[in-house]
Amino acid sequence: MSDRELWTVPLGRVSYAEALELQRTLARDRISGVIPHDLLLLVEHPPVVTLGRSSKGKHLLASPEFLASKDVELFEVERGGDVTFHGPGQLVGYPIVDLKRHKQDLHWYLRQLEQSLVDSLAVLGIPAEQNAGLTGVWTHGRKIASIGVHARDWVTWHGFALNVTTDLSFFDLIVPCGITGVEMTSIARELGAAPAPDDVARIVSETFAATFNLSAVDTPRSSLLETAA
Repeated sequence: MSDRELWTVPLGRVSYAEALELQRTLARDRISGVIPHDLLLLVEHPPVVTLGRSSKGKHLLASPEFLASKDVELFEVERGGDVTFHGPGQLVGYPIVDLKRHKQDLHWYLRQLEQSLVDSLAVLGIPAEQNAGLTGVWTHGRKIASIGVHARDWVTWHGFALNVTTDLSFFDLIVPCGITGVEMTSIARELGAAPAPDDVARIVSETFAATFNLSAVDTPRSSLLETAA
């Protein structure tokens, strides 16, 4: 078993609360060494708005009551960044990475996350880029992926959200990432059609692994939980 493996764990559609609790548990086990490799959890969520540590009330344009009436959950969480949306048609990635094995620098890590998504989108035929001073990934001036992370003892959790076939009207409920006037986009919008979700997940997993000089290894959730048990 190589010590440069990235265990990629497809979880399918799970609630935000379940994914958050799982991340916290796995991060704890990564810190303790119970889990020997970096992880990348790949999920899709039912509609949810999350508020990061930098969130401002004015950036949530809908009341909690209105969100509830539309079956959109609301969470305040420990990740960096402002307000964002997760929902169907979005590929959400939660890397649980021990930066002590890479570089103990969160700014470097954020730029690496961005670059991995830029490279993934290039494979899909979408020219994307980083935007100096604004975390996330952009194409033609529109934002296609959001990023917000947290770390303890140099182990990360939370991560990125890449719009694949996302209903972009949900972003009208917020000021995405607190950036006034930002226009959100998706792979489907940019290409006129979306590739298969499994293909997008595979490309993102492989590119993420390559960016961090790791080898992606598909790992079912059941095997992961056996390791952590």
